[in-house]
Amino acid sequence: MSMLWPNLRKAKRIKGKNLVFRDATIEDAVFIHGLRTNEEKSRYLSKTSPDLEAQIRWLHNYAQTKDQAYFIINDTFGDPIGTVRLYDPKEDSFCWGSWILKDGAPQTAAIESALIVYAYAIDHLGFRRAHFDVRKENERVWRFHERFGAQRVAETDIDYYYEIGFDKIGAARNRYKKFLPNPIEVEF
Repeated sequence: MSMLWPNLRKAKRIKGKNLVFRDATIEDAVFIHGLRTNEEKSRYLSKTSPDLEAQIRWLHNYAQTKDQAYFIINDTFGDPIGTVRLYDPKEDSFCWGSWILKDGAPQTAAIESALIVYAYAIDHLGFRRAHFDVRKENERVWRFHERFGAQRVAETDIDYYYEIGFDKIGAARNRYKKFLPNPIEVEF
């Protein structure tokens, strides 16, 4: 009997306590491009073309995909404050990244957005674990993930590779539960 693994699925909207994720569209190209070409914000991400048309093409192609979910993170006023992407499903594990918060984002935006990612992937999609990589120079982010319970499993000259399982995700969600309603609201 073969195992059926969960699939990544786009949601139109996900509401947390103070943040709302919404599916990225071509209309978000200027905002995303601004974050991804900001030298300070994008220095630990894969390089983005300075050409806005390339971002528009990427978003157009993304709209046709079914194996990833790319969200605009909005504050309580509906203003965009960042991005996050779920992709690369492998069995019961998903990868997440492209996580950028603009300057001036609420102080709790990092913790709440991470909790939303895990709540959505675990409770609504059926994943049991996550894998991701973080640039070694991005100490603030890899320390954040390690506090969440992620285990470093490999490294290259420039990246650390992490995995976090269901139990550690659950423990982190419990420890930081004041930052997220249970359940989150998801609209497909």
